[in-house]
Amino acid sequence: MTAPTLMILDPSDTVAVVLTDMAEGEIREGLTARAAIPRGHKIARSAMAAGSPVLKYGQVMAVASRDIAVGEHVHVHNCALPEGGAGTSAVAGRLPDPPARTTFEGYARPDGRVGTRNYIGILASVNCSTTVCDAIAAEANRTLLPKYPGIDGFAPIVHDQGCGMANRGEGFDALVRTLKGYRDHPNFGGVLIVGLGCEVNQLTLYKPTDWTRERFQTFNIQEVGGSRSAVRRALELLEPIAAQAGTDRRSAQPVSELTLGMQCGGSDGFSGITANPALGVASDLLVAAGGTSILSETPEIYGAEHLLIARAGEETGARLREMIAWWRDYAERNGASLDNNPSPGNKKGGLTTILEKSLGAVAKGGLAPVAGAYAYAERIDRHGFVYMDSPGYDPVAATGQVASGANLIAFTTGRGSCFGAKPAPSIKLASNSDLARSMPEDIDIDCGGVVEAGVSLAEMGQRIYDLLLDVASGKKTTSEEFGYGDNEFVPWKIGAVL
Repeated sequence: MTAPTLMILDPSDTVAVVLTDMAEGEIREGLTARAAIPRGHKIARSAMAAGSPVLKYGQVMAVASRDIAVGEHVHVHNCALPEGGAGTSAVAGRLPDPPARTTFEGYARPDGRVGTRNYIGILASVNCSTTVCDAIAAEANRTLLPKYPGIDGFAPIVHDQGCGMANRGEGFDALVRTLKGYRDHPNFGGVLIVGLGCEVNQLTLYKPTDWTRERFQTFNIQEVGGSRSAVRRALELLEPIAAQAGTDRRSAQPVSELTLGMQCGGSDGFSGITANPALGVASDLLVAAGGTSILSETPEIYGAEHLLIARAGEETGARLREMIAWWRDYAERNGASLDNNPSPGNKKGGLTTILEKSLGAVAKGGLAPVAGAYAYAERIDRHGFVYMDSPGYDPVAATGQVASGANLIAFTTGRGSCFGAKPAPSIKLASNSDLARSMPEDIDIDCGGVVEAGVSLAEMGQRIYDLLLDVASGKKTTSEEFGYGDNEFVPWKIGAVL
């Protein structure tokens, strides 16, 4: 099969995506390049007068900041952000037929949820206990893990919050929700929470749930004699927890018990035409089988939110509008703009405006109806495709998704983001084959075959779906093989540091 050299995403588009570097004067599909155009960037299919819309995905991604001739390189030098967003044309969601494969091997928990991993979590209530938590996890992995091979490991969940903050309000509430979400996560077979003792975020806020009562412990460092004594005390408490968790075994479970958090980072001009829409196909398959998928990163759907609202009910649509309004105000209060995105790396990869980036990012959500909209780290209480509010910063967004219940993460990248999130395994999807070839140690699936080999999005999405189920059943991802996850717990920090 001959690989294409240009891609037109919608018949109404005024630009085409250049799939391989295009030299000045080169002719492709009747278009003559007026200058050299790097792969992943855009070439004008039609003339655009200054102020007229630039269309990609059949949506407004920019306006021409000057006259643009046919064959010109279309990018930041001749585009500007339009007022009013990416447009209003959108369609209601729909689902494919359920896939043939509808089970995986997971850990059934007494509360009815299912884990894809069997870690024991060592959670810090405050920054002041993070070093001790790291030491506890290291010593437990050295001395206890060999005795209990049924455990995936002791995972330190540490952060820089918990004190020097108000004891009420958005920031405090988000931290408590996040830590409770990890405390109750089905990928943990047991949990120990360690505090200092005098912090704002007191251990009394974190009671054991019914099913974890025999596998849950807390203590404060100030009450056990200091740091070294805290490590010794922790190992005493962890031994019986590990003995119980070590007996947990996988069993056949329905796909309806999977919750997938979807992320993108280090995006490029291919992300929105390969990895993201292929992940969208996998998301639709998961939802059609009864599972749940979560889209987040509100600043990176800005301008394309109408595509989600069109697929949502009245209440969910209203919540999405409220989230966008909050983010506009939040950015303004902090002297920022929601068009601070794309990053320099995004622009080098071919993305021109936040609208273009958002249109590509929304593609991760496939075509399914939007079943709900949730606050950051709020427990997901329904099946289907849902939205969770978060910043665009990947570790913060993924942390919130895991706290909400994601027991898998799928992460698309075009530039080469390195990421993993304990206790949820993270699958990395490359948007282009050059990245997959240059960083094979960090990539699980090369989605570049969509443009290099003509692989259909449907086929690539099926490959992703199958890998999701394999990983949920125990197959290790590249990020797990390297050991990512100990430093990627980053709760959203909102409000003043006092």
